[in-house]
Amino acid sequence: MRKQIAAANWKMNLTLQQGEELLDAIISKPHSLQPHQQAVFAVPFPYLFMAQQKLSGKQNVFVAAQNCYSKKSGAYTGEVSVEMLQSLNIPYVVIGHSERREYFQESNQLLADKVTICLENKIQPIFCCGEPLQIREANTQNEYVAKQLAESLYHLSAEQLQQVVIAYEPIWAIGTGKTASSAQAQEMHAFIRAQLSAKYGASVADAISILYGGSVKAANAVEIFGQPDVDGGLVGGASLVADEFVAIINALK
Repeated sequence: MRKQIAAANWKMNLTLQQGEELLDAIISKPHSLQPHQQAVFAVPFPYLFMAQQKLSGKQNVFVAAQNCYSKKSGAYTGEVSVEMLQSLNIPYVVIGHSERREYFQESNQLLADKVTICLENKIQPIFCCGEPLQIREANTQNEYVAKQLAESLYHLSAEQLQQVVIAYEPIWAIGTGKTASSAQAQEMHAFIRAQLSAKYGASVADAISILYGGSVKAANAVEIFGQPDVDGGLVGGASLVADEFVAIINALK
């Protein structure tokens, strides 16, 4: 069975003390992760070491960075390299989140470079893709997402691609008042898997975890995660509430 992942994206939220309290609260609540299930915490850079310490020894629980730079090292003030993350034993990095694309103009080519340098340093990218509202309204979301995949991932070998986790974010359903149904999530996840299958073969596509990143919460997690091509979620606001995120972890199939 593919890895089923509940990934928390804290974004730019919480003080160090609040982050510690949140992790303590989550750890203290009953949840059981099966061998094919994982909980991943994408915390702000200053909290990576704290999170590693808090979660050390916890079964199937991992820490992720929210971003990295595309260069190995050098005069890039304010950036964080994959070598720095590797030195902290960080196993995952979120790449190409919709906010990075929108606010910081991260291109598909830049994200291809980031994916490559992550894999070269044995860090798994959680690669985000998805369409904004105007693309969904024009009904061109399939072409839009296919282009993101092709330009950022298709330079990889089949072996490399299987180290990538994909997160589909329907940007139009985040903070717009519009809601993506579980059927819409499944439709796009199936499309993404079909695209990967056409490029790399069915066995490779079937091995890749595809997470859903559209306002997942405790109330809808079971229904969304129950879709055949949805392998968990990349969770924003709900991951900042201990009871909510534990319920989301427990909703993994």
